[in-house]
Amino acid sequence: MRWSERSGCTGFLIYSDNDNVDPWLLAQLAMLHTERSVPLVAVQPIAMHPHSVAKMITTLGQLHERPVHVNLVSGGFVKHLESLDDHLPHDTRYTRLVEYARIVQGLLGNTTYSHSGDYFSVRNAHFSRPLRPDLAPRYFLSGSSPAAARAARDLRVPRLAYPRPVHDYEAGEPCPEGIRIGVLARPDSAEAWRAATTRFPHSETGRLIHEMAVEVSDSHWHGHLAARETAHTGTDTPYWLHPFRNYNTFCPYLVGGYQEVGTYLSRYLALGVRTLVLDVPAEEDDLHHTHRALAEARQLTR
Repeated sequence: MRWSERSGCTGFLIYSDNDNVDPWLLAQLAMLHTERSVPLVAVQPIAMHPHSVAKMITTLGQLHERPVHVNLVSGGFVKHLESLDDHLPHDTRYTRLVEYARIVQGLLGNTTYSHSGDYFSVRNAHFSRPLRPDLAPRYFLSGSSPAAARAARDLRVPRLAYPRPVHDYEAGEPCPEGIRIGVLARPDSAEAWRAATTRFPHSETGRLIHEMAVEVSDSHWHGHLAARETAHTGTDTPYWLHPFRNYNTFCPYLVGGYQEVGTYLSRYLALGVRTLVLDVPAEEDDLHHTHRALAEARQLTR
């Protein structure tokens, strides 16, 4: 988190699932040890009541004089959902997520708020110290399915997704406004690929775990990326699925020289991508190299 702040990133994503530490406690700790960075906290309806989410956003905003942004997620691992006795079908979870988000937004609207819905109800709820308007969160919704796209449109919030190769979107696939991606850029392509193959060697164990994860997930992005015929292992395009297929990480990577990666990124930007959520860097210098590639992308899209 300090690395991202020093590199000029806006903030950092905090995941939320059954196996990780509590995201709100982690957000509080991170804000204590940074000066400007804004946490983007993943929230899902089964994990916390919307009133508690709104209270957390209000409390942290007032304590640190910074907003807390919200990443709305429906939950993609069926076993995690079942362990909490949540058995809603995939698309219905996004319907619930829309209602959930609207309640959070209503509670942060600085008025007494009531809602009686299909999944949640609140009556005459308010906060004695409401959140200042300048500390209001930004909202994102994660997902790649048509149901996720509809939910993002209904809420009028940007959609975050693990991106397909850029030519899929250039051919007509709906492009998300935000992408979650790894970047491993270096001054030249050969150096970048040496770093990439050293950092992410082939792992048969990882490949098997990845295949098991695909089987227990009803996530569209997971299934779509896993179904691609081959994981790219050459150097003719920066888009690389090898770390995803070896269970090193969940997102695709862009690998290459600054100009190559920047050119590829500029094509996403030209399609309307405005938010990049980067994979966790292995070392602080990775962010320096990433910003060099981003500078190339911005130059090409001016």
